[in-house]
Amino acid sequence: MTIILTNDDGIDAPGIRALQQAVTMTGEITIVAPKQPASGCGHQVTTNRGIKLEKKSAREYAVDGTPVDCTRLAITQIATNTKLVLSGINAGGNLGTDVYISGTVAAVREAAIHGIPGVAISHWIKSPLLVDWEVATRWTSRVLEDLLPRPLPPGSFWNVNLPHLELDRPEPKIILCEASTAPLPVDYRIEGDTYHYQGEYAKRDRHPGTDVDICFGGNIAVTLIRL
Repeated sequence: MTIILTNDDGIDAPGIRALQQAVTMTGEITIVAPKQPASGCGHQVTTNRGIKLEKKSAREYAVDGTPVDCTRLAITQIATNTKLVLSGINAGGNLGTDVYISGTVAAVREAAIHGIPGVAISHWIKSPLLVDWEVATRWTSRVLEDLLPRPLPPGSFWNVNLPHLELDRPEPKIILCEASTAPLPVDYRIEGDTYHYQGEYAKRDRHPGTDVDICFGGNIAVTLIRL
């Protein structure tokens, strides 16, 4: 089978290489990712212009478009036998209502629309800590080994958020949980007639047991998202 890897941080982002190293199941891995970063683009698609597809190697394509464009081209033009779509590892969390904003999540949502299972994987960033991509790879391997054998209901996909831990913290647990429905912090700095968003991600609502609470608490939050 063919496994498609994509993201919204761009084909040169370290996260997609970490994801590639985390995949241990049998299959042909093909990377189809945006040529440029497209973070926060949601489920945007390109229909009003041509989409340039650059073949960088036998199993690697850069797309001049969005993450959803990548999924669409991958499953209809590049590998029609695609059985799994993995998106990430995103540099930044995609928790709760972030799934409506995230290009990382949208790439897998598009796969689910076409009946193909998928997993979106993101890494919350707790400033000023830096992401250790080797650790992220190890955690992602654990997550995939746990999730992929599980039955996935039609029209659904997995959304995974890795925590950001100090070196002395214990290894995180994988916890299935519900997605938070609380809004993101919305605040703006005003300069004349210009508004600059300044909501603080780490100050979002942490209702107990939700994915935000699980991830911020130091564990791997896994939610089942239905179309």
